[in-house]
Amino acid sequence: MTDRASSIVAPWRIGVDVGGTFTDMVLRDAAGQVRIFKAPSITVDPSEGVLNVLRLAAAELDLPLSSLLRNCGLFVHGSTVATNTILEKKGARVGMLTTHGFRDSLEIRRGIRENQWDHRAPLPPVLVPRYLRQPVRGRIAADGTELTPVVVEDVASAAALFKEEGVESVAVCLFNSFLDGKHEREAREALAKNWCGDWISLSSEIMPTLGEYERGSTAVVNAYVAPKVTRYLTALDERLRELGLPRSLLMLQSNGGAVSVAEVASRPVMLVLSGPAAAVGALSGCAVSEDLANFISMEIGGTSCDVMVMAKGQVPVSDQLVIDGHHLTIPSVEIHTVGAGGGTIASVDSAGLLIVGPKGAGAQPGPAAYGLGGEEPTVTDAQLVLGRMREGKLAGGAVTLDLDLARRAVETKLARPLGLSVEDAAAGVIRLLEQNLLHAVERLSIERGHNPADFTLVAAGGAGPMHGASVARALGCKRALLPRAAGAFCAMGALESDVRQDYMQVFVADLDKVDRSALEVGFAQLESRARDALVRQGFVENGMIQREIDIRYVGQQSSVRVALKENRFDEKVARETFEAEHQRLFGHIQPGGRLDITALRVVGRGSLEWSPPPVRPPQQKSPAPRQKRAVWIDSMYGWQDIPVYDGEDLRQGCKLQGPLLIEERTTTAFVGRKDVVEVNAADDFLVHIGGIA
Repeated sequence: MTDRASSIVAPWRIGVDVGGTFTDMVLRDAAGQVRIFKAPSITVDPSEGVLNVLRLAAAELDLPLSSLLRNCGLFVHGSTVATNTILEKKGARVGMLTTHGFRDSLEIRRGIRENQWDHRAPLPPVLVPRYLRQPVRGRIAADGTELTPVVVEDVASAAALFKEEGVESVAVCLFNSFLDGKHEREAREALAKNWCGDWISLSSEIMPTLGEYERGSTAVVNAYVAPKVTRYLTALDERLRELGLPRSLLMLQSNGGAVSVAEVASRPVMLVLSGPAAAVGALSGCAVSEDLANFISMEIGGTSCDVMVMAKGQVPVSDQLVIDGHHLTIPSVEIHTVGAGGGTIASVDSAGLLIVGPKGAGAQPGPAAYGLGGEEPTVTDAQLVLGRMREGKLAGGAVTLDLDLARRAVETKLARPLGLSVEDAAAGVIRLLEQNLLHAVERLSIERGHNPADFTLVAAGGAGPMHGASVARALGCKRALLPRAAGAFCAMGALESDVRQDYMQVFVADLDKVDRSALEVGFAQLESRARDALVRQGFVENGMIQREIDIRYVGQQSSVRVALKENRFDEKVARETFEAEHQRLFGHIQPGGRLDITALRVVGRGSLEWSPPPVRPPQQKSPAPRQKRAVWIDSMYGWQDIPVYDGEDLRQGCKLQGPLLIEERTTTAFVGRKDVVEVNAADDFLVHIGGIA
């Protein structure tokens, strides 16, 4: 065993994030040491990308793959399989059972257009055609009592049709089932007797929320993705166990928490934001002091940019999520995604205007500079042309960049049609991309009532540190944080994410007149479910419970989520918290207005404790740059010879004046003129925009 392998202290933890271009892996050992590995993603079979990056890590560490996995105490995985199944329209053939008279709720939707000015754009097709949405007689009343029983003959008739039409998965959404799921359970029993399929999704078990359309849409999407996602997770889990992994892997959920495969197998819809939601854990790891608890993260990978806001250490969680036009009511962190990444394609449209995105080159063929057959210019090609990236190995040797190929693509596809030089065309690509990034960040900051000047912009992802300082300057942020492990940000976040389970129950009552005993009974039932789930996943002592309530003004359609301080209900404190949040979100309140509670929530957390990384010796002397390179700075200063530093040479306490480049294993950071970069206590690069005040 080599010194490199023997330096790793068992047991270690592994986090793997499958992106559109690269599959990232982070290994953190018992001493807190971190190793990062990257391999190209395999689009047709993401599990092969996971196994490939594990094989790469084992080879670099001079360990057998079995030893690498056998000594792994925790394996956490973030995957976009559920999301891609929806986007690529590759899910199961779905049938649906609805209450008689509500067959068309799924297609009617809410009757609201996302863009009120575009009244001609067709709505996305529903995942279940009308003839496969079968009505069932029976009714639950508004108070949860049974008006008429389920007619099992209707279920049997629907099952016969499902057999004939080759239905693979069935969603069941019956009226008022959020109050009592009895009828849905009876329908499942009847289906099991008359239909040979294995996949049945009950809306009352997935998310028993008020709202027939949203609950039904969520059940349908769950049924749509369940066969493919569950088979993927089960097969990968079994393969890893066969190779030596001692315990089942954990999956990242949309709520930013991890969960075991067994717990999420029946609700794979909870994984639609599995990959990007890992940024919650990564941001928590960035907070080295109280003054850095406010973050806006901009995670830029090869194909997209995911934006998230952490205010006072908390990331907002919402039940309103839209994926490719399908509305879901699942707990998910607020993330705004745009098609802007290193592999985003730039082109000239029919009007002769430069456009950047939203299409990307992906892992295959990738940017033109990869030399894998891509001919379209991308952001990576533009960066290479401008000298901000260098030729040669990228991402630890996963790919190789060729400047000649990049220049040729930019010249033929952009510069000539626009009548510009190659450099000016490349600079235009960067300016346009950063404008798109600015708008994406404003969507979750300014439009949510946050002042960016109060936040530190975290520029992560392999491409993030190239744009972080520039976007922070445009936003008005005073600081930009460029993580040293930016290229594996979500894989790192997977290891720093707690296990989390969310449970909710509709509970309608006047805030000031609520029956406290009924409130306590409701919370107790939810807490019991949360604790049982945590115990099943091995958390007996270090499980934590947080109570929350949904509140709204009487007559208002949407509610605001309010956490109960110390899990104690106090109507005065709840009102104050609600009004503060309502003011921030909407800019107004109704003083003394009547408030209704609409739902009870319980969040169960299991803390995955980890060792802090070993402290590296502080900077002893001024670091010498690796080289000086001609780099295009901006339209005012043009080309300049600037220093290029090896990130490994920069230690805590080091401060450098821009412009400069920092080259790390998985990313390159660009620091602009007048900016000052320092290595902070977490060993990351903190950029003071315009210098240290």
